[in-house]
Amino acid sequence: MRRGCVSQTISVRSGFTLLMAMAASPVLGQEGGADPQGSGVIINAVNWLQGTLLGTVATVVAVIAVASVGFMMLTGRINWRHGAVVIIGCFVLFGAASIVAGIRAAATGG
Repeated sequence: MRRGCVSQTISVRSGFTLLMAMAASPVLGQEGGADPQGSGVIINAVNWLQGTLLGTVATVVAVIAVASVGFMMLTGRINWRHGAVVIIGCFVLFGAASIVAGIRAAATGG
């Protein structure tokens, strides 16, 4: 692999990890239901960021990514495996809340 591809892959993975953490934050709340004192501003900022990244912005970026990767796969410029990772990543990004809710329901038995 070329050196540029490795750093780009690491950058994409770390960005995806950050997005996944923000997408799962409402579902993974504390058991007591009470937020720490003085955290209202931070929680509002994270909720705004989550709404922005999972709303119209995320939808537009996902459509562009899938279209460009699909075209690159058809023209032979990108490996089919890497293209499938992008498409699966979009499913995970938009389904993160449902995935975490399912895991929590299975863990609590209800």
